[in-house]
Amino acid sequence: MKLRFHLSTLWLILSLFGSAMSQAQSTPPRFRVIAFYTAKNDQAHISFVHEANKWFPEMAAKYQFSYDSTNNWQNLNTAFLSRYQVVIFLDTRPEDPAQRAAFRQYMEHGGGWIGFHFAAFALTPSDVPQNWDWYHNTFLGSGSYGSNTWRPTSAVLRVEDHRHPATKNLPDTFSAAPNEWYRWSNDLRKNPDIRILLSVDSSSFPLGTGPKQHEIWHSGYYPVVWTNKKYKMLYLNMGHNDIDYEHHTNKELSSTFANETQNRLILDALEWMGRKQ
Repeated sequence: MKLRFHLSTLWLILSLFGSAMSQAQSTPPRFRVIAFYTAKNDQAHISFVHEANKWFPEMAAKYQFSYDSTNNWQNLNTAFLSRYQVVIFLDTRPEDPAQRAAFRQYMEHGGGWIGFHFAAFALTPSDVPQNWDWYHNTFLGSGSYGSNTWRPTSAVLRVEDHRHPATKNLPDTFSAAPNEWYRWSNDLRKNPDIRILLSVDSSSFPLGTGPKQHEIWHSGYYPVVWTNKKYKMLYLNMGHNDIDYEHHTNKELSSTFANETQNRLILDALEWMGRKQ
């Protein structure tokens, strides 16, 4: 009699556990994220992409969203994008006119987007010319690339706006992961559609180590994270790890996702974009 009771109790426990596991596995993600990347130029950008494609799946499992990534930019079409609430450009932008049109339509119909570092780059003449006016001048507002600091170093960043969902949990200032910081041709402060969220704090100067003097910033105003109020988007200048170029080892000397405060910004941005309205 006692054995029968023990077996029936064990069966009940196993049944309940199996049911809970089955339910957990069948629970759909709260939102879906798709990241596009190229990862072919500049070892620092390649390093960042590889790091991102390890970090985001870990965060997806922890915070119950899904994360997919692809280097096939032909997937940037209306049917494919309809499966996702958030699109990420890890290191580049689309070049094909049909892909660009699909992305613009996605954003104009309420899709979410996060762009990192080189995703905003444009310089004429170069391999990435400024030939997409809507993206660089209207959507991002930054225009063309102007210059950058070198080598990749940390910067103290100042939160300009704590009211935005992406920045509400950040301190007033914090030290970012090492990065190559960009300057742009357009003054984002003069664009009424742009909401600057983070900029380089003056305590960072001089920023960069050179060896060229123009690669060291001694003063000025440099936005590094912003959003366009007409879209559910966020651009982050981060995305360039420090690499041992000098000794030709390509050894990674820094990690973008090793910075917990910076990670909080990214995760809160995803929550804002992915949540149901």
